[in-house]
Parts: sequence; C-alpha cells; structure tokens
Amino acid sequence: MPMYQEESNLSLQALESRQDDILKRLYELKAAVDGLSKMIQTPDADLDVTNIIQADEPTTLTTNALDLNSVLGKDYGALKDIVINANPASPPLSLLVLHRLLCEHFRVLSTVHTHSSVKSVPENLLKCFGEQNKKQPRQDYQLGFTLIWKNVPKTQMKFSVQTMCPIEGEGNIARFLFSLFGQKHNAVNATLIDSWVDIAIFQLKEGSSKEKAAVFRSMNSALGKSAWLAGNELTVADVVLWSVLQQVGGCSVAVPANVGGCSVAVPANVGGCSVAVPANVGGCSVAVPANVQRWMRSCGNLAPFHTALKLLQ
Repeated sequence: MPMYQEESNLSLQALESRQDDILKRLYELKAAVDGLSKMIQTPDADLDVTNIIQADEPTTLTTNALDLNSVLGKDYGALKDIVINANPASPPLSLLVLHRLLCEHFRVLSTVHTHSSVKSVPENLLKCFGEQNKKQPRQDYQLGFTLIWKNVPKTQMKFSVQTMCPIEGEGNIARFLFSLFGQKHNAVNATLIDSWVDIAIFQLKEGSSKEKAAVFRSMNSALGKSAWLAGNELTVADVVLWSVLQQVGGCSVAVPANVGGCSVAVPANVGGCSVAVPANVGGCSVAVPANVQRWMRSCGNLAPFHTALKLLQ
C-alpha cells in the first residue's frame, strides 16, 4: 500500500509541475497580448516590443527546409504549384524576396504570365524571376511558383486551384510562404512576428504620420537589441517590413539620425552599398532612425532583397 501511495505522490508532483509550467506560459502570452493590444489602441505609443520576449531562440534558415508534403499535402507525382495573382500597379515586393529565398532551398519552377485584364506590364516585372531556362522535366522540380500579373484589388494566392479558397493580402501570403522554410518559434515569439507583419501592412503602409513615427520608434528600439526585428534570425517580419518601406518610400537621400544626442546627416550610401532609405513615407516626412538604417543596409546586402530592389529602379 505505501508503494502505491508513493507512486501516486510522484504522479501528483509531476502534474503540479506541469500545471505550473502551463500557467507560466499563459502569463507570458498574456503579457505579450497586453503589450500588443496597447500598441493597437494607442498607435502613437512608443512600445518596446523586445521587452516582452524572454523566449527560446528560433531555428535558423538552413538547407534542411520543411518537407513540402507536410504543408501542401501529398499529390502523388504532381508538381505542387503555388499560383499568385498580383497587380503590376503595386508589386508585392516581399513575395519576390521570398521567391528568391525559396529558390535557395528548393528546386523551383518559376513562371510569369500576364492576364488579359492588364493592358501592359513593365519589362522589369515580366522578368522579375530572371531568365528562366527550363531544361529539366517538370517532374524534377519540387515546387512550382507561378506569378500572374492581373488587375486584382488585393494580391491573391492558391496552391490548390481546385480545392481551396485564395489567401488574400501580401502579409498573409508572406506568412504562408515563409512557413515552408520550417523555421520554428515558440508562441510568444510567433505572436511578436505576426504583430510586426500587421504593423507593416496596417500602420506603416496605410497609417497616419503619427502611426508611422511610432513604428519607426518601435523598430529602432528592437533593432538596438538584436540584428533582426524578432531576434537574431531573419524572419518574415523583416521581409515584409523591408518591402513596405521600399514601396512607400524609396528616396535615396541623406536622413537625419540622432547619434550621441546630436542630429547629423547620414547618407543612404554607407560602406559602399547604396540602399534606398525612404525619407518621405506616405507623403509625410519621417526621419529614419540609425538602427533602422543599419537594418535596411543589412537586408539590402542579402541577394534576395538586392534582386527585388532592382525592380524599383
């Protein structure tokens, strides 16, 4: 009888320990949600989003990408084809960056088409995937990536044309595409990354001057503590925010940066790398902080970003 009682006590202790871990995680999530809620309700508040994260480091982007079958499903020999409809008047720059990243991890069959609803498409957009020399049979590729320039109000994506509703919006599509790399995040860090993507689309791209200034302050604070927005690894948050900054600005000019308490002019071309630093964002003059400029140069030095940036030139 005492032996059974001892086993029961051990089981009870294990259950209590597990309950404590769950409660701790819930408190962490609540703190993250409360902080993000504050930013949404008061967009001009200067929220230091990095302070709500004391979490595990994400996995790196390596050549051991996610098994596509686990996300896209098995298709028994048929090529998994992602089809994106995008308006050439507003090219989804982040998706072009992600296409290049996908090409580094998978064998991708890339094609570009023009829909009849569009009268003309600039030459650089027609060749946004570079010169495509399709010498391999279709079945030798792991993934199809078809971009159709079409007169649509929002960018749309399907990977199973017959059976699924489209995913709409550049941010949502970027989230899906980045998930194919198999990068793992805990719940708190995943929430932070999602919030940055929403901030890029709804505040930086569509918000008021006060909202844009708040975004820059939050970015500057986060980038003062880590190389990338959500830690020490590139995430979809970096891709989308960089792309939106290029879309809404793109003026290569000297931008005032507050260094050591004094305002000095920091040229966009630093260290021999010319990067477009938007000074006029959404029609209102916004000074881009020093940490954000450094981060933009880091993005621009990566081949997928550099290639996409050429489309705006």
